[in-house]
Amino acid sequence: MVIYMNAKYLVITVVETIIKVVVIAAVIVFVFRGATKAYDFGYRVFADEPVSVSGGRTITVGIAEGASVKEIAQMLEEKGLIEDAKLFVVQELLSAYHGEILPGIYDLSTDMTAEQMLAIMSTPVGEEE
Repeated sequence: MVIYMNAKYLVITVVETIIKVVVIAAVIVFVFRGATKAYDFGYRVFADEPVSVSGGRTITVGIAEGASVKEIAQMLEEKGLIEDAKLFVVQELLSAYHGEILPGIYDLSTDMTAEQMLAIMSTPVGEEE
C-alpha cells in the first residue's frame, strides 16, 4: 500500500512539473514574440524607409478639410505611398509636423519617407521650394 501511494504521489508530482514547464515555456514564447514585434514597430517608426528606394512614381493626392491623420494614412496606404497606415499615424504623432497637415493637392512619390511626405503636406501652398 505504501509503495502504491509513493508511486501515485510521484506520478502526480511529475505531471504537475511538466505542466508548469509547459506553461512557463508558453509565457516565454509569448513575451518574446510580443517584444520582437514591439521592437520591429519601434524601429520602423524611427528608421523609416520609402516604399521604393529608387525610381519612385509620383502620385497626386488630395487632403480634404478636416481629414484625420488616420484617414490620410489609410488613403496613402491605399495609393501605395506607405506600407503601414498605423505606422504613419505614430510617425505623424512623434514628428515636428504633428497637427500641421494642411488640406490641398500634393504630389508625393513612392521614394519619399513619411517624414518627407509630412513636410510637404504641412507646407502652405506657394511656400514650397
